[in-house]
Amino acid sequence: MNQIKRKLLFGERMLYGDGTSPFNLVLPFKIKGEISEKILESALLNIQMKHPWLAATIQIDENQKPWFTTHSATSLKVPVRMVARHHDTDWKEESEREWRMPFDATISPLFRVTWIKGLVYSEFLLVFHHCLCDGTAGLSILKELLLLLDHPDANIGTEIPILDIKDIVPAKVLSNYRKRTKNALIGRMATLALWIMPVKKVEIDRKQDFLIHWKLNEELTTAIVNFCRANEFTVNTLLSAVVLKAFHTVRAEKSFNKISLPVDIRNLNPLIKKDHVFAFGLMIVLSAEKNDHFIDGVKQLQKKVNEKLAKLDPYALMMMMEVCHPALHHFSKLLKYGKTSNDCMFSNLGKLDFPHEYENFELVTIYSPSVIGPLGNTTTILTSTFRKQMDFSFIASEGYLPFKDAQFIQEKVIALLEECVKI
Repeated sequence: MNQIKRKLLFGERMLYGDGTSPFNLVLPFKIKGEISEKILESALLNIQMKHPWLAATIQIDENQKPWFTTHSATSLKVPVRMVARHHDTDWKEESEREWRMPFDATISPLFRVTWIKGLVYSEFLLVFHHCLCDGTAGLSILKELLLLLDHPDANIGTEIPILDIKDIVPAKVLSNYRKRTKNALIGRMATLALWIMPVKKVEIDRKQDFLIHWKLNEELTTAIVNFCRANEFTVNTLLSAVVLKAFHTVRAEKSFNKISLPVDIRNLNPLIKKDHVFAFGLMIVLSAEKNDHFIDGVKQLQKKVNEKLAKLDPYALMMMMEVCHPALHHFSKLLKYGKTSNDCMFSNLGKLDFPHEYENFELVTIYSPSVIGPLGNTTTILTSTFRKQMDFSFIASEGYLPFKDAQFIQEKVIALLEECVKI
């Protein structure tokens, strides 16, 4: 394949930063069975050949702008780090280690693998720089990897990579004078606001980063799904309400009654496919209103979610943000040094539609991803459901949220869910 290049979009540049600070997405999974190193290497090579940006570095041009720049997969292989497996929790320690390890994007791909190898069980960590890949893309790559580990000759197709904003915003939108002018004006106003907004220089000491992980059993998970269906709100909305209440109960006056929820842009923009290697975050912010009855509060929250989702315009947001490149550095400083204004980011990846029985191994579990970066409050809860069990990864830093508070929040989340479904 000929070398291809693409300028990083505003959101990608923000996540990439200056290229020295890690902003890593870690996706762990556990298998039972034997995998050979040769088959893993072959599978990763095939995945790189499908997804050109997985064999790309980031090059800086004469104007100090970063570009994704592809290379042949054979010359820029995915690094694999081997670790001996001693305990069932080794994957947690290795995940935290991967958070701290930056990618040198000038000479290596923005994707690597850690293999925690045991005699019967192994865990694998797929690690991506977040500027390259979001959770949906990571799960798509995981599905391809599992297929290739089981059937090395399987055909996984070829990605037509996103090369320009023209590939993800319809021509009729880009050529619409009114929309183009409006979004450019909003972008310039936002740029000006970012320039004049004062930024403090002292960075918050986030201290020790940590990961708390737990699963809900099949009985409780099924009861939660049925409870939400009966009350006509989504599992995501119930979990959001539970997280808000847990933070308020534990943190009291230190809580903000505010969480941010990423929205998968693919659900609103059909030009971006599930298997596109891409990371562009849409976001909504939720707060709970006072209500004497928790379930009535969840129903109110569902109405707010529906209203906010209906107002999201991915095309307008992308066009507006592309005007803001001159203020990127200032915006990143605001995020990094600004005062915390929300409790956490909460992301529900939903039900993971993966088989668990393969011909040559068993997929024991998929752990919810973890992600951590340098831009402000690191507190994040990610959840997903696999094999009828809801799985949670709770990531935070002592400088933002003490570990003991996080443990109490975890316990409160579980207790509230059990109380809702009376288990």
